[in-house]
Amino acid sequence: METSPLAGFARDLRRDFDAVRNGLSLPHGSGAVEGNINRLKMLKRRMLGGASLDLLRKRVLLTQ
Repeated sequence: METSPLAGFARDLRRDFDAVRNGLSLPHGSGAVEGNINRLKMLKRRMLGGASLDLLRKRVLLTQ
């Protein structure tokens, strides 16, 4: 039997309840780290197959 997407989401929230509670109640988070990871992935995707590793390295260093 397949569950609805909402039921699956609720199940996963219950499974990771400690992490969810901490994310909502603690004053620190991983937003800055996630932002840098997303930026690096975007640069990598944009340059995939079209640039050398040296150019990718320069782009990463220049955008910081």
